Amino acid sequence: MKDQQTLCHIFGNPGKENTQKVMEIASQKAKEKKIDNILIPSCSGRTGLMAVPHFKDKNLVVVTHSTGFLKPDFQQLKKENKEKLEKSGVKILTCQHALGGVGRAVRKKLDTYQLEEIIAYTLRLFGEGTKVAVEIALMAADAGLVSTRQECISLGGTSEGVDTALLLKPAHAQNFFDLKIIEILAKPRLT
Repeated sequence: MKDQQTLCHIFGNPGKENTQKVMEIASQKAKEKKIDNILIPSCSGRTGLMAVPHFKDKNLVVVTHSTGFLKPDFQQLKKENKEKLEKSGVKILTCQHALGGVGRAVRKKLDTYQLEEIIAYTLRLFGEGTKVAVEIALMAADAGLVSTRQECISLGGTSEGVDTALLLKPAHAQNFFDLKIIEILAKPRLT
């Protein structure tokens, strides 16, 4: 492939105020590159619902926090939002976090970090949204909701909303190092 120039939108700050612009950037890139698979993180379902109009003709996968993330047996995805997403044809993925899970339990119990949390902290060098976008790509591939043979656009955020968009080739968690970040479409400036 010959050299090409691509733009990366850098936001002044991380946060939900960047959500609409990230959706526009990701939607434009999906059209330009004919990308069918779009991954969106959404705790309550609000960000997922914001994505629906941008990606109507795409395989839109909304990835939630695992049940019990905040407190035992509690799911943050609001029932009414889940119903609206499902009615829109969106796939919803709720499962163990690829870069947390059992390793997080070891940290909490034994006060020591495990490999997947070290990887998560390393990805955060590029911003929380980069870590999220990579993690949900692993989770969606493991669930069979996206192919590891096709590029996808994966969004991530810092706390609420999204502020990061990556064009990447997903991988299964067990093949983590096969995941390739192809382009950084948008991310916040870190200070």
